[in-house]
Parts: sequence; structure tokens; C-alpha cells
Amino acid sequence: MTAQLPESQITSRSDLYEQDFYLWIQTTAELLKQKNFTQLDLENLIEEIETMGRSERRALESNLEVLLMHLLKYQIQTQRRSPSCQYTILEHRRRIEKALKESPSLKPHFDRIFEESYQAARGLAVIETGLPIATFPEQSPFTPQQILDPDFLPES
Repeated sequence: MTAQLPESQITSRSDLYEQDFYLWIQTTAELLKQKNFTQLDLENLIEEIETMGRSERRALESNLEVLLMHLLKYQIQTQRRSPSCQYTILEHRRRIEKALKESPSLKPHFDRIFEESYQAARGLAVIETGLPIATFPEQSPFTPQQILDPDFLPES
């Protein structure tokens, strides 16, 4: 059973989008199932679909930055290697692999943002370690293939 706002409170599908987003989603899904396309709030539906694509790209970038940062820390701070660090590497690698498996069309985006993400990871590594930026190579010492390789861990 779908909860509904009183009709007097809703003047259009667009208003529903603003007043009760979850109900808007349920209503939109039901209209799509019924193939009732004329009743759809197309403007907001298009915006939400585009936002979903941006969210997927941002999640990929975020996971890539965290993975690269931890690989840098693992490589530079050999005395501080821990199961927790290895877990973080494994977890973010797994998230990236899952995203690329579920959406192979993200791979070109991954390739495009690799170097930019590495630069962000360098900055994060400085904050996390307190070491000077010069400690970390200007260019990524890891290839995209290495960071996706489940058996890869950097040498000292």
C-alpha cells in the first residue's frame, strides 16, 4: 500500500517531487509499470536519471582516490603496514571492480580520471601521514592494471 498526501496538498507531479520525494519515486515507478507515460513528471525524472549517472562516476572517483592513497601509504610507510590498511585496499579495489563490472561503460571514465585521482590521493596521503608532498611521486607509480589486480601490493 502506497502512502499518499491528500490531493488538496498536491497540485502537480512536480509538487509531489518537492513535497514527498519517496512518494514521487513510488508513483513514478507505478506509472512506468502501467506504461502511463502521459502522467509522468518527465523533467524531474530526467534530472534524477542524470544525477544517478553522476553519482556512479563520483563514487568511482572517490573509491579510486582512497585506493590510491592507501597504496601510497602502503608503499611509503612500510613500518606501518597493517591488516587494516590491507583491508582498506581490498575493500576499495572490490568496490571499483564491482562498479566496472556492473557498468562497463565507466571504464573510459576510470581511465580519464586516473591521473587526476592520483593527484588527489597524493594530497590525501600528505594529510593522513603528515609527510611532505615530495615524499610521494609526482606521477603514479602504479598502473591502472596494477591497482585493479587483486594480488598487487606495492613494494617498498
